[in-house]
Formats: sequence, C-alpha cells, structure tokens
Amino acid sequence: MSATPSREVARRVFASEFNDATYTFKESDDDRAPLYALLPTGERVNRVFFVGTLTEKEDVGDESEYWRGRVVDPTGTFFVYAGQYQPGPASTLRSLEPPAYVAVAGKPRTFETDDGTVNVSVRPESITEVDAATRDRWVVETAEGTLDRIEAFDAETNEYGVMAREEYDLPVENYRRDVIEALESLEDETVDREADAED
Repeated sequence: MSATPSREVARRVFASEFNDATYTFKESDDDRAPLYALLPTGERVNRVFFVGTLTEKEDVGDESEYWRGRVVDPTGTFFVYAGQYQPGPASTLRSLEPPAYVAVAGKPRTFETDDGTVNVSVRPESITEVDAATRDRWVVETAEGTLDRIEAFDAETNEYGVMAREEYDLPVENYRRDVIEALESLEDETVDREADAED
C-alpha cells in the first residue's frame, strides 16, 4: 500500500457559499495535514471545482507575473490567483480573453485584511476553457450537491454541520435560495440562447 496521501475530492460549490466559508482548520498537528475550509452547509473542503464566466483578469504582480481572475457563477464571484508556483493556470489566465467560460479546480485560501474582514479566494491547480453546456451541467450538479448538504446539515452524525453552526451564524436556507436562483438563471439563459439561435 502506498504511503502517498490521495488527493481530496474537489467539491462543487457555488460562489455565494464559498465566499462565506471563512473558517479554516486542520484535523491533525502534522505539518503536511491538509487545510480545510468549512462550508456553511456543513462540509469540509480541501479542494473545490467550479465553472463560470471569466469576466476579467489582471496581472497584479510587482516583480513577477501574478494573475488575478474574476470568475462569476449565477450566485456570485470567485477570485483566483496564480503566479510562478502555478505556471499552468497562470499561463492560461494570461492567454484567455474575457468573457470566457472556464472550469477551475483548486484550493481554498483565506486572507484576513487589516480591518478583520476575511476574504476567500482560490489557488488554482487547473483552469480550462469550456463551453456553455459544461457550465450549465456544473450548475445543475452543484445545485444537487448543495441541496444534499442542506438535507444532511441537521443530522446528529454530521460533525461538520455541528461545527458550521458553531462557527457561522448563517441560515442554510440562504443557500437553498441561491440554488433556486441559479437554476432559474439557467432557464432564462437557455431561453435567450434559443431565441438568439432563431434570429
């Protein structure tokens, strides 16, 4: 049996919930123990997967390239940052022309500002340009996953649900509303695309 730890599954999560996931923790004192972000719906995540529209990108580096990308899904905005230690994603951000649909897998990162606000971003492992159908499929799958987490939230066996209740004063019903809005936005876009195709 190999001693190499397997990579954590990348969880699908909407931007609105991801940006509320400001609490991070480790489950052991080992230096190499994974750092988890706690989702308000009661799930720990070490890696996330999302698909949205890259609406803008900017090289914010001082001495070397450090790219910031803004990726929008139906519920909000993800910020991704890629520099010399993420050469593949940095190169992709450099070459992409917004607006473009992108699929991103990466690790959540939190940063506390001087005024105590915690900002959440993603350090990408991969960024891939995709089509509208891939984005639509991601929205549906993420909606299903979010609803599953909401259903399991109050189960006594859900230790991360208990932790989320302690760390966040956020009603999980907020995320059910986000799911509904995301699915409705998909229907609206599909109607618009079909209308454009008929013109």
